[in-house]
Amino acid sequence: MKRLALASIALSAALTQGTTRAQTSETRHTQSDFGGVGLLQTPTARMTPAGELSFTYTHSHPNNRYALTLQPFNWLEGTFRYTDISNRPYGPPGFSGDQSLKDKAFDVKVRLLKETRWRPDFSVGGRDIGGTGLFSSEFFVASKRFGPLDFTFGIGWGYLGERDNVTNPFTLFSNSFEDRPRRGAGGEFNNDSWFHGPAALFGGVEWQTPWKPLSFKLEVEGNDYENEPLGNNQKQDTPINVGAVLRPTDWLDLHLALERGNTAMLGLTVHTNFASRRPPPKLGDPPAVPLRAGPRPTQPTDWNLVARELEANAGYRVSRIARREREIVVHGEQVRYFHEPKGLGRSARILDLRAEQDIDWLTVVDSRYGLPIHETSFEREAFRDAVKQDADLGELARTLSQTEILPQRETELLRRRPNPLSYGLGLGYRQSVGGPDDFILYQVSANFSAELRLTPGTWISGMVNQNIDNNFDKFRYTAPSNMPRVRTNIREYWTTSNTTMPYFQLNHARALDSDLFGMVYGGYLESMFAGVGGELLYRPMGERWALGGDINRVRKRDFEQDFGLQQYEVWTGHVTGYARGFPLRHMLTRISVGRYLAKDFGVTIDLSREFDNGVRFGAWATFTDASKEEYGEGSFDKGFYVSIPFDEMLTSSIVRRADFAFAPLTRDGGARLIRNWTLFDLTEGRNADLFYSNFGKILE
Repeated sequence: MKRLALASIALSAALTQGTTRAQTSETRHTQSDFGGVGLLQTPTARMTPAGELSFTYTHSHPNNRYALTLQPFNWLEGTFRYTDISNRPYGPPGFSGDQSLKDKAFDVKVRLLKETRWRPDFSVGGRDIGGTGLFSSEFFVASKRFGPLDFTFGIGWGYLGERDNVTNPFTLFSNSFEDRPRRGAGGEFNNDSWFHGPAALFGGVEWQTPWKPLSFKLEVEGNDYENEPLGNNQKQDTPINVGAVLRPTDWLDLHLALERGNTAMLGLTVHTNFASRRPPPKLGDPPAVPLRAGPRPTQPTDWNLVARELEANAGYRVSRIARREREIVVHGEQVRYFHEPKGLGRSARILDLRAEQDIDWLTVVDSRYGLPIHETSFEREAFRDAVKQDADLGELARTLSQTEILPQRETELLRRRPNPLSYGLGLGYRQSVGGPDDFILYQVSANFSAELRLTPGTWISGMVNQNIDNNFDKFRYTAPSNMPRVRTNIREYWTTSNTTMPYFQLNHARALDSDLFGMVYGGYLESMFAGVGGELLYRPMGERWALGGDINRVRKRDFEQDFGLQQYEVWTGHVTGYARGFPLRHMLTRISVGRYLAKDFGVTIDLSREFDNGVRFGAWATFTDASKEEYGEGSFDKGFYVSIPFDEMLTSSIVRRADFAFAPLTRDGGARLIRNWTLFDLTEGRNADLFYSNFGKILE
């Protein structure tokens, strides 16, 4: 959808909590006016460390730029940007009033060579490679540091090359590179214009002053502002720009510059690194149970008391406790801690405190909505030695085993049914950015959600949304469509009623075999569609791949989002393959093939970088048999997203994630059903990489 979901609010809140390992004066890099590491108007070859997320705003008349930059790998940088061209109208007054033009763009930069003693960083990149092309540019750039001075030299095409002060080197291979083709439609990859047309050299230097919070920038840019988009040419007294960056805290940069010799630039960047930052202290969590100080208990254990302690302190909703010879086995579901080792460690403390003297092994059998995930066992004394630091953590890891759940002979000590009803009240926020009605259309709402467990694997769930405040009175535009309207009615769904029911459904999940899981569901599945469906997933224990498929018969909901339905019906479903660590280490690849909501057939490719703490930076693209004319502006569905465990942002532990999606347009082609539960997510406890990268939390 056309949204920067919660970015301006949730991002700032997330960035200001916790602490980040501040970059040293040798490695500190700052954002350019366009977003992405650079000087002012020009990029550098530099990259921030993997895991960096930055939001940058700059004002330099006539342009206001809002950029979100992600660094999924040390060598790859991506930016999504809105540019507000303040002196050009969005459209005719009857269409967009007095709103100024908004331009959307995707940028990418790839480092080809890393700096050594004798060699500079060397990168290639493109601006506006998937947008309207108003500011499209390509570049090669090198950066080399000498003490506090970081020098940059590059060559640019397109917007960066308008000064035309050097012959385009690609004309040595073909005369076709002499001219730059006309910009294409918004949302297309205009690869036929890459590295074409006039070229210009650019460069500069950034000086890190002895006072670490302050640095200065000087650049010579390759644009002369005589061929600005939309005939919006600007006077340039000099191609030399000068500026300064002040970092008052480790999460905020303030920008000031004089550009074109006559125009002030003001800006700020809010940033953090989700790979290196420490989450805020969990002040809302109960303290861990102290390690048993005396000899092992000899009296019979009150297992009802143990079950209550496991839920209150270790986050396990216990269904059974059993014994296998000299082993205590707890069957339950983790409902508090995102990182499994933390819940395991707290469980071990409680079991060590309460279990009888002859118990040597502690085992937790994890399930999720009735789906058996795995069982984890470790030696009681090895855990105690690790907590007391009598042995290193590696010794405990070597005694630990994690296996699939198989039937075994057990003596049952306790069976209980956890409280089947859970509910909560929270604030909701949604927004649409960059449309013709207003730059930001928003809604703040109160959300009441509830869940009733009929059995461990059967549950009813629902949500009611009540509007608190919005500016939807400005929301008047419905995008044109040449396909069935499965998403472009977003305005009607957002504005028709102040009280809505986003979802209300019945679900049933079960294990069909040790590695095969199934799920069926029915009801009001999302804000726009109701229906029934089913899913299968094969996810072998200990493997980094999975294969699944879903099929759904759905019908379009009324705009009020109550119990009413419209006439449009469709069969939709996909076969999806999942691979972790392919084609790159730390990457999760999902490829889905099937039928979409608008009855088009195609494939969705979703690539994401997973960090050790569970944060994901990802991007997707969907290609279907819908023609460019049918799809409309954008040609195909695409975007990127950030998925952050709430555990990384809050002072209380929680198992859920916050998902922020960034897509330039809402179109009907390539639209998928938005399901609240998928088997891959429900079985994510089988992600051994995430478990072992956070194994140290077993001592917290």
